[in-house]
Amino acid sequence: MHTTDTDAELRALVTRPGFRLWKTKVASVHGCAAPVKLRGSSTITHKGTGEVLKSTVGSVWAPCGTRREALCPACSQWYAEDAFHLIRAGLDGDTAKGIAADVASRPRFFATLTPPSFGAVHTRVTGPDGRLRRPCSCGEWHREADTRLGTATDPATYDYEAAVLWQAHAGKLWHRFTIALRRRLAAAAGMTVTELKDAIRLSYAKVAEYQRRGLVHFHAAIRLDGPDGPSTRPPAWATKEVLADAIRDAASAVVLDVARPGGEVLELRFGSQLDLKDITTAAAGPGEVGEERDIKSSRLASYIAKYATKSTGAHEGPDRKLRSGEDIDRLPVSAHHKAMMRTAWDLGGREEYAELNLRRWAHMLGFRGHFLSKSRAWSTTLGELRNIRARFRLAETLEALGVDEADVLVVNDWEAVAFGHDTDAEREYAQAIAETLLERKLNRDNRKGQH
Repeated sequence: MHTTDTDAELRALVTRPGFRLWKTKVASVHGCAAPVKLRGSSTITHKGTGEVLKSTVGSVWAPCGTRREALCPACSQWYAEDAFHLIRAGLDGDTAKGIAADVASRPRFFATLTPPSFGAVHTRVTGPDGRLRRPCSCGEWHREADTRLGTATDPATYDYEAAVLWQAHAGKLWHRFTIALRRRLAAAAGMTVTELKDAIRLSYAKVAEYQRRGLVHFHAAIRLDGPDGPSTRPPAWATKEVLADAIRDAASAVVLDVARPGGEVLELRFGSQLDLKDITTAAAGPGEVGEERDIKSSRLASYIAKYATKSTGAHEGPDRKLRSGEDIDRLPVSAHHKAMMRTAWDLGGREEYAELNLRRWAHMLGFRGHFLSKSRAWSTTLGELRNIRARFRLAETLEALGVDEADVLVVNDWEAVAFGHDTDAEREYAQAIAETLLERKLNRDNRKGQH
């Protein structure tokens, strides 16, 4: 446990009445940093006899469920693991989740769509060997730890206004990209978009990651299925070459016109740097292993899941909404990121941008989209993964009672009465429990991987 100024409170905590029960509840939510405290009851009643087989009355805790690592490491770890399984199922298939095993051999690419330039920023340009190839535009050879990396070389000429407006519309640009992608695929097949729906289905899973300059770029695994999704294969004409050409054309064609303050039209589009990696696996026969590509599905799923739990990357920037523009000046972030937040705050006060809710998202540098999203047919859902865990826990309880689920009625009646821990000592102890539980889990996973 970390040594802090709350040592006296910690000693008082471990000696107070009810500490064991409190510790049990903390462990039940895996050391959640901001648990939801519920009060009420849960009963399991036998349908045939009306006998109450189990009854719980009082208070229980539920995890906060945030994906943000900075807010709750314990819950973000669970979110990342769920995101991993969700993405992995769409890459490798998972018959238990209704995803055919041969999805890996369908046309698939891992695409990275980037924002355009809004002005020069401090950069490091390296070669394949990791060595610097040329100096930054400012004339210096920056080290990796240089805090100026990603910040504007000349803040006076950097277009913060356009950068924030691009950020606020990034999700809409992605949506238009998917529309344009379907149109390109339809054109390649000589079909209308409506006819395309009866031939193929476009599936994807994407994550938004912050660059050092404070703008998001999108990483997406994109797959072609048959018309019924992962249960069917696409037609022969829908090759990976056709998909690659369609992605390139769609990414370069998407344009969204928005108005700057004063009415000048600003064209928003993706940057010219499109990274496209083939992650199609050659079809394997019975007992064979498919061809491996540059990115293994497990590594790719881990990569996407990791970024789904990160925040702005703005050097210890805020993970909660700003209450006023004055809050920005007190933040321990670079002047560049402060300028983006201040621009978002100022634009958010203008009536023409009211629907963008920029003040609400100023702490996120104007980005207001989902960090992890997927098409409906990519794989399972986060909700279904949570339901699987809940059904598993219920099955354990019913097995101990010696009854089947079909024979009982389960009634839960809980109401939230409080949120979070009461003291710094409780939060610190909960963090220690979370770290211990995570270490035990990692050790178990490592032992499983060795066998």
